[in-house]
Amino acid sequence: MALAAPVRCSGGLLGPDRRRYYPGMKSNTKSSITLPAAELKLVLALQKKLKAKTKVEVVRRGLRLLQESTDRESLRESFRRASLSTRASLESELEELDHLASEGLDEE
Repeated sequence: MALAAPVRCSGGLLGPDRRRYYPGMKSNTKSSITLPAAELKLVLALQKKLKAKTKVEVVRRGLRLLQESTDRESLRESFRRASLSTRASLESELEELDHLASEGLDEE
């Protein structure tokens, strides 16, 4: 199998695997989703606010933001569970070491 030739772009010469489109994606296809009027109005307003070139860019940004927020939420939940599971042992260990907190201090 022959390697594809490097592609020229404004940033310089790109290797065969650094193209704009992922493998399997066609470069000449159009994305089309029919939205209700209220949602289309929201997308258009966000497009203007974000200074996005296309409505698709608005949707992609929204999807990325949703993914990041759900990833953060699952991470928070993991930390919460870990904290709850270690809380009991932490309290007992702190009680064991409590008498050492004032050790070596002069009492006046």
